[in-house]
Amino acid sequence: MPKTSPEDFRKGVSADEFADRLARVREAMAERSVSALLVTDPANIFYLSGYDAWSFYMPQCLVVPSQGRVHLFARAMDAAGARFTAVLPDDQVHGYPEELVHRDDCHPFDWIIDAARECGALSDGPDAVVAVEGDCHYLSARAYLAVTAALPGSRIVDSGELVNWVRVVKSEHEIALLRIAGSIAQHAMEVALEAVRPGRRQCDVAAEIMAAQASGTAEHGGDYSAIVPLLPTGAGAGTPHLTWTELPFVEGEATTIELAGVFGRYHAPLARTVMLGEPSPRLLETADVVRDGMQEALSALVPGATGRDVHSAFNAVISRQGLTKESRIGYSIGIGYPPDWGERTVSLRSGEDTVLRAGMAFHVILGMWMDGWGYELSEPVVLTESSPERLTDVPQELTIRR
Repeated sequence: MPKTSPEDFRKGVSADEFADRLARVREAMAERSVSALLVTDPANIFYLSGYDAWSFYMPQCLVVPSQGRVHLFARAMDAAGARFTAVLPDDQVHGYPEELVHRDDCHPFDWIIDAARECGALSDGPDAVVAVEGDCHYLSARAYLAVTAALPGSRIVDSGELVNWVRVVKSEHEIALLRIAGSIAQHAMEVALEAVRPGRRQCDVAAEIMAAQASGTAEHGGDYSAIVPLLPTGAGAGTPHLTWTELPFVEGEATTIELAGVFGRYHAPLARTVMLGEPSPRLLETADVVRDGMQEALSALVPGATGRDVHSAFNAVISRQGLTKESRIGYSIGIGYPPDWGERTVSLRSGEDTVLRAGMAFHVILGMWMDGWGYELSEPVVLTESSPERLTDVPQELTIRR
């Protein structure tokens, strides 16, 4: 049996693809006159270097200068993992000393910035414009202060999700990974819909879902999801983002299920609703109109349209039943790490004027959260030249367990 290689971790991403990603990021940097970019979002680090580990709870950074070699900085024990996953040679990976972890008198970014300057990835002066990912979950206030203190002559600016916007149009290889993630999502949802039964503990069902996510399919094993399975049930189904308890599922209550299939860090989220017992007329009516609204939303989700167009198409359908949806009905997806599988770029909402392009991927999520009850239906899709391609084939109906 062959030994595991770094290419196995990277799921076949070629050196040419990594080079193209870096070139497009540098084009965006040039447009903004950025001399160096500090990448701290693990999804963006992964996108540009292939580095993948559960190390993002500690300070880490990929420094991308406008020219020259990129350098990865991480905790010393984690930097060793770059040999298995990153495309970078050893001399472009640097580990900061263990003694810098959780200190109140210094910070790892003190060391990171000094080391980046020494290897030529950063410079400090009146012409230096250094962009940081100011709105990501992984750059702490202390890290930002350390950066500004170590680069007093530079102008520090927000990157404006620069790498995220480069990521928004997927390559054929990325789309292939999303399709595999979709097959895993379908398997996990089928397990979930079958497992929700009266008397079963919510935690036991959550365990089965996560096992299905990890085991994947016969063809492809799964990866961990950026978000745990969400299982709002009963009155809790009237609000999103609740997880599970040890309480049993109850006859006469509905449960919304939101999960994702993950492969190579690419996420295909999926949501459905299951009713235990006889559904109320209002739940049946909502399920029907949301299903119809999904069809209209997907019909509007084409290259050349905008997120505003898609949102309007959905609202036009549900308004016939006296319903309205002010919040967004979807967002771009791709690579994900905890705590989020969204890309933080394009949203399908009333104020979104970004023009949609082939190769974009979305989680179209139609959540209707009412007072004490709710209904969810969602689809992960990739835009082709003419229409959206569904990544799963789970029926778009309310599942009823009588």
